[in-house]
Amino acid sequence: MRISEPRSSNILVLDDDDIVLLAMQETLEREGYKVTSFTSPREALKAVAENRFSTIISDHRMPEMTGLEFLDQCKQVQPNASRILITGVLTLNTVVEAVNKGEIFRFLAKPWIREELLATVENAVQRYSLVETNEKLQADTLDLNEKLVASNEALEEKVRLLQEQAEKLDEANQALERNFNRSLEISFRLIEAFHPILGQQTKSVASICSEIAKSPLLEAREAETLKVASWLYNLGRIGLPRDLVSRSLNDAQSLDESELTLLQHYPVYGQTLATFVENLNDVGLAIRYHRERFDGRGYPDRLSKESIPVAARHLAVAVGFVECNLPRDQALEYIIRESGKAYHPEAVRLFMKSSNLTNLPKKVREITLAELEPGMVLAKGIYSPSGLLLIPEDNRLTGGIIKKIKEHDFANPITQRLMVFR
Repeated sequence: MRISEPRSSNILVLDDDDIVLLAMQETLEREGYKVTSFTSPREALKAVAENRFSTIISDHRMPEMTGLEFLDQCKQVQPNASRILITGVLTLNTVVEAVNKGEIFRFLAKPWIREELLATVENAVQRYSLVETNEKLQADTLDLNEKLVASNEALEEKVRLLQEQAEKLDEANQALERNFNRSLEISFRLIEAFHPILGQQTKSVASICSEIAKSPLLEAREAETLKVASWLYNLGRIGLPRDLVSRSLNDAQSLDESELTLLQHYPVYGQTLATFVENLNDVGLAIRYHRERFDGRGYPDRLSKESIPVAARHLAVAVGFVECNLPRDQALEYIIRESGKAYHPEAVRLFMKSSNLTNLPKKVREITLAELEPGMVLAKGIYSPSGLLLIPEDNRLTGGIIKKIKEHDFANPITQRLMVFR
């Protein structure tokens, strides 16, 4: 018979009879178990203290101590191990004592039968595996619960900070009512200062929504709501950690579950900030729901189809086009492909109609100094640390210009972010 590879489970066998011990060890090892055998309970207990065993098998009648006494001590050290007692005298008292004291998994009567022994050991190993797996699952569940509590506490802290910011913005809200357009400009500058890429994206989305709002298919209130929401939809992100926002823009796959959960609250934060101003409730709803999907798989409330407000439907298409990180033609194909899934079909149709009537805004991406290449067009001017304009916006780079930029950076490091049109 071919001897199989040792199984991952270790088995300890104790019997003061060398012949019986050898027979049991050979029987189990032929089935692939890794067996450690002892004739002395004291030596066996030392091994139990130093090694993990899935199953412990012991003879009952031994000179130093009984099998029940031995298994009871094993239980104190390795409670999950399955314990099997082998005895030639199977009495009711033995059964009761085993249950009450040793918590024996199974009995085997002498002389044991090979098939019965193997079936019992297999069940014992399986039982050990189940117990260990259950403990690990419980530990993992506890760990996840602790992480969830920590995440909730972090979210509560963010809400608290937003509430504090809201209180500080009370005077700004009064100014917003007096000079609405100026306040929109201030909000945009806050977004741009927090993260330039968000600023560029907001400007592009606002440009698209301004064209869509001209359509007679939209009611006047819906059109105005769309235009205002397009300037404010990113406002909620300024309450998030800057590093989290940067990674969400550059490498969204790197975010873990708790970070994604935090990020997906930004429409709610944006709604909260927008509705501090009187008569902006519709704008707040458009901001909250611009991440909902036509098929109901969006966030934060999983709205679908006609339950999504009209302004939010159109804002979603504009945001999707700008943020999909694809060239213009591919981005248009993506929007069409997602019609009826991510986006409301009617909103997609109006977006395509509007895009044919005007030039869509150019897309922007952030690069490093080392990534500058001839032919690139700057989306934002480059300034020296002292504020001197080095290269203006919309300037097409040449090899000579790039060389001068790098030479200037070597002498006086350029600290601003570099952005170019796609």
